[in-house]
Amino acid sequence: MVDILLEGIYILAGFVSLMAGIMAFKDENHPKRIGTTIFWGLLGLIFIFGPYVPPVLIGSLLLFMGFLTATKQVTFGSLKNSTEEFREEKAKQVGNKIFVPALSIAVVAFGVAQFTSLGGLVGLGFGAIIATAFALLTTKTNVKYVSHDGSRLLQQVGSASILPQLLAALGALFNAAGVGKVISDGISGIIPEGNILAGVIAYCVGMALFTMIMGNAFAAFAVITAGVGLPFVFAQGANPAVAGVLALTAGYCGTLMTPMAANFNVVPAAILETKNKNRVIISQVPVAFTMLVIHIVLMYTLAF
Repeated sequence: MVDILLEGIYILAGFVSLMAGIMAFKDENHPKRIGTTIFWGLLGLIFIFGPYVPPVLIGSLLLFMGFLTATKQVTFGSLKNSTEEFREEKAKQVGNKIFVPALSIAVVAFGVAQFTSLGGLVGLGFGAIIATAFALLTTKTNVKYVSHDGSRLLQQVGSASILPQLLAALGALFNAAGVGKVISDGISGIIPEGNILAGVIAYCVGMALFTMIMGNAFAAFAVITAGVGLPFVFAQGANPAVAGVLALTAGYCGTLMTPMAANFNVVPAAILETKNKNRVIISQVPVAFTMLVIHIVLMYTLAF
């Protein structure tokens, strides 16, 4: 049942990507019309037919999509947003009800994950569908604008929208390749044997740095815990529950400081149309460093 529902959600995501490709192709003023159409079209086909296509072909298509991105063939077209006056008028009419669709995603995802056996991923998909319905009811907008604005936002965010999926897969690949052991062997000559504080600093800073590289604290957690946490923190008597939780959240200090965490930093900057695409990261750096120091202090005092 779960697999069928997930497959249906992936197919819906594929149709959203295909619609972005179609809208890009129909946009005659698009500066990179063909490349953008191919990119979103391929992503949509991968979402829809992925389980029935050999993994080698999927990998080859992803490499080709990466080539299109690297050569700047995937850009935003000329799809126009509504006027500033219209948005201000609608903002006054809708008020704080505009937050209901966004909040409904989290509420539905939590409810499905907590009270059913379907899991959080299915809950997230249901939440997105219900949030779309809430958005239409709240704004009383014509359904046809779902495809237009969905395509516009997806093209505006660009290829960064698929970074989280790729980085999560990369984390699993690193762990399977034994990167954690390599890191452990590398820092064993740096950290003094039996020094708890040095181990805690290495664990927290390692999580933040590797998360900056991976863009995802969950992906970094397995690698850094195997390479640093187990030999230099847990082996010295740390409470696994306390140290593990603090290590994971220390990783999110790195999330605040990296463009690789596209969904947290690059996507909001793109949606807000900031002049500097790293504006969100620049604002978050002081908070991230402060939180990282607090994590080190908490792990050293609470986990032992």
